[in-house]
Amino acid sequence: MLRNDQLAEWDRENFFHASTHLAQHARGETPSRIITGGSGVYIEDRDGKRLLDAFAGLYCVNAGYGQSEITDAIADQARELAYYHAYAGHGTEASITLAKMVLDRAPSHMSKVYFGLSGSDANETNIKLVWYYNNILNRPEKKKIISRWRGYHGSGLMTGSLTGLDLFHKKFDLPLNQVIHTEAPYYFRRADRTMSEAAFTAHCAAELEALIEREGADTIAAFIGEPVLGTGGIVPPPAGYWDAIQTVLRKHDILLIVDEVITGFGRLGTMFASDHYGLQPDLMTIAKGLTSAYAPLSGSIVSDKMWKVLEKGTDEYGPIGHGWTYSAHPIGAAAGVANLKLIDALGLVANAKNVGAYLLDAMRDALGTHPNVGDIRGSGLLCAVELVEDREKHLLFDSSRKVNALIVAEMQSNGVIARAMPQADIVGFAPPFCLSEDEADVVVKATQNAIRTVLG
Repeated sequence: MLRNDQLAEWDRENFFHASTHLAQHARGETPSRIITGGSGVYIEDRDGKRLLDAFAGLYCVNAGYGQSEITDAIADQARELAYYHAYAGHGTEASITLAKMVLDRAPSHMSKVYFGLSGSDANETNIKLVWYYNNILNRPEKKKIISRWRGYHGSGLMTGSLTGLDLFHKKFDLPLNQVIHTEAPYYFRRADRTMSEAAFTAHCAAELEALIEREGADTIAAFIGEPVLGTGGIVPPPAGYWDAIQTVLRKHDILLIVDEVITGFGRLGTMFASDHYGLQPDLMTIAKGLTSAYAPLSGSIVSDKMWKVLEKGTDEYGPIGHGWTYSAHPIGAAAGVANLKLIDALGLVANAKNVGAYLLDAMRDALGTHPNVGDIRGSGLLCAVELVEDREKHLLFDSSRKVNALIVAEMQSNGVIARAMPQADIVGFAPPFCLSEDEADVVVKATQNAIRTVLG
């Protein structure tokens, strides 16, 4: 018999879960998964089952579970000062220190950090700052935001609109009309199979250019993109993509918001993916890896170019009218300081690069010839296996079969957590940065066995 059975009952009766089939969960058709502990790359549930978390929570427990340096910093900060706000020039030692540490790691043209709580609210902040910026520059019509299909930027009204996945739109009256979408840089899913990678990059840039021409560059404020598509399929861009996109944006005086919520602080084997791809953002979104999810914290990093205009705006109109009660929360900031120190001390960015390359190679060696594996891709400690009904014909499975969910469930029954990515039959991996090669082998073996069990 399960321990704490009453918890499962309370769970179904009281707890509104994110991204969950509410009716099935309430009826008991899906399990209540109650997690009680964790260490390194492993978590443990209430029944004592130990699971290798190959998705680091939601791409976020980068430093790994059970890191006492971070938990001790949280406890010390809570005892010293659990809360004070960041309004009207107030700060704490932790928030000020963390802002400097972030900017020391960010591209050199970035100027200031505004701290929030989640990637969603950071992107809401970004859009408000973009609109404020153009109003101060007397360009009131330049307000539309271009995002990409399959991009993920949050679950709010504006950020859910930026997200290019139907699941986050349907029946929510989204997207809002200030948001327009362009093609995803998803080479495996290209409509014209004869296109080379270079031709597909040129096609994506041309599609963006055509969208700007249709809408009018004088109406478009910014373009937002993840350096690597995350929830939309863990899709690294084709070669030359970001150079081509930035050329179009500069031509039309359109700001670039780089959403580094997943990639920031080392996931690609560089501190930021902006370094990896030569990006020059006007705004950067950070969250998950900022604290390794030990406490909620996000940030909007503002470039020198934008900061000068924001200062001008407050000289003309007074204090900027934006803030959250929990902006720069000292407990979150203390977690961030300890987390970034630990990532440096343990060499976790280099480990993400090295073990990430090992994981991708091992996955390709194990599954590269399987008739139902269409693509194995990744960058740093991001990896995805895309499944197809027929790899020669590039025929996809009927979505009603939920093949990836069956595979992920089989993996979990055998001790490894992966993610069934939405809107495609993709099994995703984003392990903690402390993953070892031996642990990577465990992940690969579990994936291989699960695919054989489900698909043969």
